[in-house]
Amino acid sequence: MTSAAAPDSAVRLSRRDLLAIDDLTRAEAIALLDRAERFAPLLSASVKKLDTLRGRTLINLFFETSTRTQSSFELAGKRMGADVVNMAVRTSAMAKGETLIDTAATLNAMSPDLLVVRHASSGAAALLARKVSCSVINAGDGQHEHPTQALLDAFTIRREKGRIEGLTIAICGDIAHSRVARSNVRLLTLLGARVRLIGPPTLVPASAARWGVEISHDMRRGLEACDVIMMLRLQLERMQGGLIPSQREFFWFYGLDEDKLRLAKPDALVMHPGPMNRGVEIDSRVADDPRVSLIEKQVRNGVAMRMAVLEALACSRTTGETEP
Repeated sequence: MTSAAAPDSAVRLSRRDLLAIDDLTRAEAIALLDRAERFAPLLSASVKKLDTLRGRTLINLFFETSTRTQSSFELAGKRMGADVVNMAVRTSAMAKGETLIDTAATLNAMSPDLLVVRHASSGAAALLARKVSCSVINAGDGQHEHPTQALLDAFTIRREKGRIEGLTIAICGDIAHSRVARSNVRLLTLLGARVRLIGPPTLVPASAARWGVEISHDMRRGLEACDVIMMLRLQLERMQGGLIPSQREFFWFYGLDEDKLRLAKPDALVMHPGPMNRGVEIDSRVADDPRVSLIEKQVRNGVAMRMAVLEALACSRTTGETEP
């Protein structure tokens, strides 16, 4: 076993579940980033498997499809030595009318240690967490949050820039429908970044004025002096009504291309949580430019970050069970 897997150096969290960024203290968030840093070299090693979570069971319960997130959690669990089960929701009893609470009871009877949940309804992960005895990780619930995406984004930024505190980070596009945006705002501000939201008034929620961020509806002005630009997918499937005139016009005003990128700092870096709508929120020449794009690194770093989260929750749960 490598030193990265030593149980005594695992992060212990104060809460059993990770449902939102507010479940973490600043110290816990930083400790998770530090822990992921120690796991990152393992991903390119000849032997990629540890036995830290040997004998533990991880269930991936994805009511919404996401190849990227589910594969990342599956790899993270297997890298840590856990038994990983992917539940086929579309062919399960849920597809036949079973309620979420009934599903929770069924899962609880299987005695898993970790449950990763992705659901189209905000609050679904929290509901399951109240009904099961294992630790629950929110892998995205409606328009609420996606905490591990924010953690891997912060991890990627810190690896590339050396810090997060003091950076100006722009989150651009469809803020209103983005759980990624909400989690990133909470985490990046917690870690001392200056966050700027950029998007048309129809796609920036009124509540954002209370998030402790700057807001700009002019992308060209908003990108000035930015260190990192995080583009978001235009979530047409969640929109009701004509929130944008057309995708072509949206790209003209709010899509990131080489001309708009030049308005940021000369060493600005570009991120995207995926999946991308090329030519809608980001130009391919920017997305595929290895000098500025961190998109592939986000995917790779996601495995290391989720390894740290799985280990932390598993170890915290064991500690809680053994303490009087």
